[in-house]
Amino acid sequence: MITVVITLATAITTHFQTISKINNISNMIFLNALTDPNNLFLRHALLVGLFASIAFGIIGTYVISRRISYLAGAVSHSVLGGIGGVLWLKTIFQLEWLDPLYGALLAALISAFIVGHFGHGAEKKREEIMIGATWAIGMALGVIFMDLTPGYFDITSYLFGDILLVSSRDLILIVALDIVIVLFVLRFYHKLMAICFDEEFARLRGLKVDLFYQLLLGLTAVSVVLLIRIVGIVMVIAMLTLPAATASLYTRTLSGMMLLAILFSVIAIIGGIGVSYSANLSTGPIIIVCAGVLYFFMAALKKMSNQRNNG
Repeated sequence: MITVVITLATAITTHFQTISKINNISNMIFLNALTDPNNLFLRHALLVGLFASIAFGIIGTYVISRRISYLAGAVSHSVLGGIGGVLWLKTIFQLEWLDPLYGALLAALISAFIVGHFGHGAEKKREEIMIGATWAIGMALGVIFMDLTPGYFDITSYLFGDILLVSSRDLILIVALDIVIVLFVLRFYHKLMAICFDEEFARLRGLKVDLFYQLLLGLTAVSVVLLIRIVGIVMVIAMLTLPAATASLYTRTLSGMMLLAILFSVIAIIGGIGVSYSANLSTGPIIIVCAGVLYFFMAALKKMSNQRNNG
């Protein structure tokens, strides 16, 4: 029995030493690549990720606090219909200036309005049906439009994102989004907090709950469209929820959640870029894995801390 325990301990120690060596090598590869003058795209991607973390952290906090993650998921997946529609128009009518993101933005805003206007305040079953229908119809329309479009289109970057291919325009748009989000939150912070945590009280105080709810959904829709280049349509909802959910484990204040969510987003994005570049893997999925691992790790620490305090 003792021999088995010693053997297992030796194997585990060797395993962790190997992982540590691999991590050290990966870190050196990434840091060397980051400082290489020829790898401007890598520093550009890192900068975009840092600014995107602001949007992920703030909007994600509202998504978690308001419990609208499924609604945000419906908006994010429905943008495929807009992308497919614009690709069809661009090809059929030779509209070279037409960017698929225009269609994505239109589809996201329409979806946000439909779900927010017709689903909000309705009975739970009706709201769930509205979200499911928007989610499914948006993706189905995207596939149909692409089937009707002559030629072949690689939509992988829209589905799964690729932060390493972002352009200067993407950076400008994300910075502009951050400015709009920060100004919006600073202006309406207390009203949004009342709507998120006690909608009934907000209505009694005379706040225009439906208007602010719709504005919040619209801002979420715009954020989704501008951030799909980083992690894609399929996984953008994960970055809007995981960092904020991790933050919610350690604070209950809205401002505290925002700051911690931004920090956790930064950690996930930097870690994802570093690991994916060193291991030659897809960046978007690795970022999501980093965010997920961070959530489970912090949740485990929180649970152990609670058990220690209770014990």
